[in-house]
Amino acid sequence: MSLRRRLATAVAGIAALAVALSGCLYAQIPPVPPTDGASLAPQTDGVSAELLPYYGQTLDWQPCGTGLDCTTVTVPRDYADPSVGDLELAVVRHRATSGTPIGSLLTNPGGPGAAGVSLMKQALSILVDDKLTQDYDVIGFDPRGVGESTAVTCYEPAQLDAFLYDIPPGARGSDERKAALDQRAADFAQACQDHSDGILPYITTENSARDMDVLRAVLGDPKLNYLGFSYGTLLGATYAGLFPERVNRMVLDGGIDPSVSGSDTSLSQAVGFEQSLRSFMADCLKTKDCPFAGTVDDAMADVASLLARVDARPITAGDGRRLGGDTLMTAITAALYSEESWPYLRSALTDVSNGRADVAFQLADFYNGRMGDHYDGNTMEAFIAYNCMDYPDQGTDAAVAELQQKLDAAAPVIAPYWSGSGGDPCKTWAAPPTGKREQITAPGSPPILVVGTTGDPATPYEGAQSLASQLAQGILITNVGEGHLGYNKGNACVTDAVDAYLIDGIVPDDGHRCG
Repeated sequence: MSLRRRLATAVAGIAALAVALSGCLYAQIPPVPPTDGASLAPQTDGVSAELLPYYGQTLDWQPCGTGLDCTTVTVPRDYADPSVGDLELAVVRHRATSGTPIGSLLTNPGGPGAAGVSLMKQALSILVDDKLTQDYDVIGFDPRGVGESTAVTCYEPAQLDAFLYDIPPGARGSDERKAALDQRAADFAQACQDHSDGILPYITTENSARDMDVLRAVLGDPKLNYLGFSYGTLLGATYAGLFPERVNRMVLDGGIDPSVSGSDTSLSQAVGFEQSLRSFMADCLKTKDCPFAGTVDDAMADVASLLARVDARPITAGDGRRLGGDTLMTAITAALYSEESWPYLRSALTDVSNGRADVAFQLADFYNGRMGDHYDGNTMEAFIAYNCMDYPDQGTDAAVAELQQKLDAAAPVIAPYWSGSGGDPCKTWAAPPTGKREQITAPGSPPILVVGTTGDPATPYEGAQSLASQLAQGILITNVGEGHLGYNKGNACVTDAVDAYLIDGIVPDDGHRCG
């Protein structure tokens, strides 16, 4: 079972221009009181005595970049038993440029495993536009297990290279290959257990959602304002399910259905990427530099042949790494997150057709967070840690075989490289999964906006539809287009609707559609 059997989402976003929204009908929810941007007193009403030391923390903000302050927040490893020990969360704040913020806006860029602190330091405009930075203290944080927070630690860069890129022995589907992948996965799981100081059982989305309530409180906000992307929608929905009465304004972009199993999620994503690959091919065939010809079906067949050829005869890149079918598929899926990456995919596929692998490795490295000879954080390690704890095991031989049959039928080009036999670190993880796949309704919450993009391969549109319908106050915004996510991605209709909601409390009609 490959990594993609679990919830494979990634950070993706492009800054967009703000354009006036017209022709939309709205309802309105009340505003929240403004603050002066200073650190406010912690919100501790109704907090149990054992959690009061965490909720009652006073923050020590220190400058950490232009317009940025950083601090750390202590949270319990286990909310059910705080005596087990503590974890530290890294937090960054961009002060509202207006000087009179509405309040704090907590953000999560995706993952699981994406680091919010480094992203805000490097590219705040990927997360939010100028309207939100004017009116909110924008807050980024590294969830437990991630980045500068108390982190999951498994491998040194060379070891992680081998885990992610090495081509296992044996033919695809053979017992030899399965045994090698199983051993690789078991070694990785053992390394994570050996080097993560006992935190693995506590790296869960539910615990991270509870951490967000501590963050809300120590920031001085009586209720949570939140903007979550991709996996961040699962994190936000989990918070709303736990604390519906503490939600103020919440936007979930790239909605994930919390009730869907890992296997069904994997199938849905494979179909999404297959469809996006077809959309890419339709566009590619119109260009002069497309390495394929004929119909879309012809081009898809050619890609399948190219993948099989590379799988049988790997290509050596300039740095000595060997490109096989799995890494080429990682490169393809990485480029399908955004139409703006399609030219790079054309270049990569042209190069691979001519026996060159460097551009394909650049795309795969971007997806895996690899920069030169090191990795930018621990995204892939934390990604596995969260999913091993969040998703109940469904990896019986019969279930794997059934999934593969469905994949072969629904996504024939993607399928051979999407869910292989063997290679699941969760099989030997340090603790059994504690997550449950069930609907989240959050009764009593205010309206929650869910954004879904019709051509989103990583978080398919059906997930946003389902999440919005589950939530007692779910409001669906449909972004008609290709690529991952909708807010701040160039569609002014989506971006302005989200801004109007977060800034002025203006709630769009359910089903609001942005073509």
